[in-house]
Amino acid sequence: MKKEEQFLLWFEQLERKDVDIVGGKSSSLGEMTAKTDVPVPYGFATTAYAYRYFIKESGLEEKMRAILSELTDVENSALLRSVSSRLRDAIMAEKMPQDLQDAIGAAYVELGKRVGEENPYVAVRSSATAEDLPDASFAGQQDTYLNVQGAETIIAKVKECYASCFTDRAVYYREKQGFDHIEVALSAVVQMMVFSKTSGVMFTVNVATGDDNNILIEAAFGLGEYVVQGTVTPDNYTISKHDHKIIDRCVNEQDIMLVRKKGGDCEEVQVPEELRKVQTLTDEQILELADYAKKIEQHYGCYMDMEWGVDERTNKIWILQARPETVWSRRNKEGGAKVQESKSMTTTDHKVIVKGLPASPGKVSGRVHVILDPSRIDEFKEGEILVTEMTAPDWVPAMKKAKAIVTDSGGMTCHASIVSRELGIPCIVGTKSRGEAATVTIPDGIDVTIDATHGVVYEGIIEEAKKENQAGAAVAVAEYFPPTGTKVYMNLGDPELADKYSSLPCDGIGLMREEFIWTTYIHEHPLYLIKTGHPEKVVDQLAEGMRQVCQAMAPRPVTLRFSDFKSSEYRDLKGGDEFEPYEPSALLGWRGASRYYDPKYIEAFKLECQAVVKVREEFGLKNLNVMIPFCRNVEECEKVVKIMAECGLERGKDFKVWLMAEIPSNIILADQFNKYVDGYSIGSNDLTMLVLGCDRDNDTVSHIYDERNLAVRRAVRHLIEVAHSEGKTVSICGQAPSVYPEFCEFLIKSGIDSISVNPDTVKFTKKLVAQVEQRVMLDALTGRGRKEVEELDWK
Repeated sequence: MKKEEQFLLWFEQLERKDVDIVGGKSSSLGEMTAKTDVPVPYGFATTAYAYRYFIKESGLEEKMRAILSELTDVENSALLRSVSSRLRDAIMAEKMPQDLQDAIGAAYVELGKRVGEENPYVAVRSSATAEDLPDASFAGQQDTYLNVQGAETIIAKVKECYASCFTDRAVYYREKQGFDHIEVALSAVVQMMVFSKTSGVMFTVNVATGDDNNILIEAAFGLGEYVVQGTVTPDNYTISKHDHKIIDRCVNEQDIMLVRKKGGDCEEVQVPEELRKVQTLTDEQILELADYAKKIEQHYGCYMDMEWGVDERTNKIWILQARPETVWSRRNKEGGAKVQESKSMTTTDHKVIVKGLPASPGKVSGRVHVILDPSRIDEFKEGEILVTEMTAPDWVPAMKKAKAIVTDSGGMTCHASIVSRELGIPCIVGTKSRGEAATVTIPDGIDVTIDATHGVVYEGIIEEAKKENQAGAAVAVAEYFPPTGTKVYMNLGDPELADKYSSLPCDGIGLMREEFIWTTYIHEHPLYLIKTGHPEKVVDQLAEGMRQVCQAMAPRPVTLRFSDFKSSEYRDLKGGDEFEPYEPSALLGWRGASRYYDPKYIEAFKLECQAVVKVREEFGLKNLNVMIPFCRNVEECEKVVKIMAECGLERGKDFKVWLMAEIPSNIILADQFNKYVDGYSIGSNDLTMLVLGCDRDNDTVSHIYDERNLAVRRAVRHLIEVAHSEGKTVSICGQAPSVYPEFCEFLIKSGIDSISVNPDTVKFTKKLVAQVEQRVMLDALTGRGRKEVEELDWK
């Protein structure tokens, strides 16, 4: 039986590519178990198939969609709580199918045999299928249950994990990340319980600065939940990767810890007086952990975020979890976004209110809002500085509004630290461990200056420091990212992020995904809106989303890809059932250009064109261009371009029409497509699948999928040559150039005009392109170059 059709899988059956089957957490545990020698506790994971089987057999999907349709404003905390609560109640009210219960019960018995206990204690953790990816930081959004014992209890906890897929924080994150709530399935990890006397987290990169020369370990007494939650301020140890020595240690006083009671429950107890100020780990344990961290990083090939525990019974160290670090992943020290430090902020000329750990660097000034009770987060206003004891996932709506965050507790890897780095806002944590608690020392409502690069809060607003820092930062960007002949564009989905990312050293937006505006702002099928007499909603909402991006990026160009939903995705929009067919293979069905001229859809496409006209003419943002996706033949392209012209979108000097080159016919007939477009953007994912006839999401053949395959490279080279022969430009959108430096070099040597990547790799790719261009120039000067390219890429 295939993996994706089983109710559960043991860790040794899993590997990291099984994210769609068991989620990020489970697949990573399987990867380490099967392919490394680091110690991972025994366990198994229920699958996404099991979750969907439960939803289907219980008839829940229709109920869930009906409830979700009421979530019209995710920023409305009361509405969010109501919808999420009703979703959880609906799941808990249904009985789990008996065959699924039997499978979990049998696996629990087998786990007992493996660990040598008849009725072992286990941890039941959730693992969402969109969790733990470098560009989707869902970690911690679902629930964890510790010290669970007995088959019936475990089955109940698995169902609670299913319900936790719809906590307030999980629903909020998915809405903001653009994930479909029904598509994101839940896997439950059932794992041998480690009774940790000490535990914590570790990173293979300094999470505040991006320095990857050292390993950062945080450690506290008891179970690790208090470290992740930020309830305690852990010890910090820094170990050099180069010579494997401890180069820094900071021992923080810990007065409480979470421990397991004999009956299986967990409780908070006082740390014995004699242990409160001593080092939590021995030096031998610190170095052993660092060794595991290096092995895991080497195996995964990227910066890693890990959780660990030392079992009180055996003194054995266990690795409990590992996932790609979400902020600095895929960057190296030079490619990271280093923050320019400003010495003027640390002078003694200013009154220091409180100090703490610099968790997310940056320097800002603003009005303080002290909040101690999470029920009051709705009072928090945009642009205020949040001061609290510690944040949790439920605080994210307020954190997104904050200019900076300061907390009493926590370490470099607590929730407040991680989320602040993801949001790109300054954050200071653990002020209580450095003197006095911020919530006690900083009065509510006063103006302060936050220096989160050094971990200091000053009284009042220090204007000269802000000016100096801005000037320094501007110099740093200009100096640090040299201009390149090959343009580096950025892919973007959420228009609300345009302002945040506009300062990145990109040459514009190479791919703006229109689908995000539909699923985030419109929610309704365009033909349904036309039928109900509200077509203006499509035009106005699309235009507003485009405006935000074009305005933030101006005068740099923005290329909007017209809608490329598949029929199954359109059906998920309100009213979609009436207008969408059921296709056996939606991937190769009614999508892209084939919709635009179809009599059944043409009026909806004209609304998309009207939105573009509104942005260009009414808003005056002439930097907006468009792209036609999934265009199967030249006749389709001709029809679509004609409809656009009739709507007022005619190709010209200041308006360009691009074609997504993602089907072999786009390559083979490029000489004919050239007549109707100004250039091409290679959609490397679909092109690779269709050139190789390989579904990258199919576990059986996914190992064949590789953008570097000779057939794909020949297709890319041919397109560039044919396009350039008639003055057309060629770009590529996708992560392959930043993931595979040799592929980036191939593209540049082949004459690619631009590369478009996700925001998190813009800086890395900019530097990589500059380095490759330098090598290409040297090759040309030394007589190498084209001949070498021919030998390398055509054989």
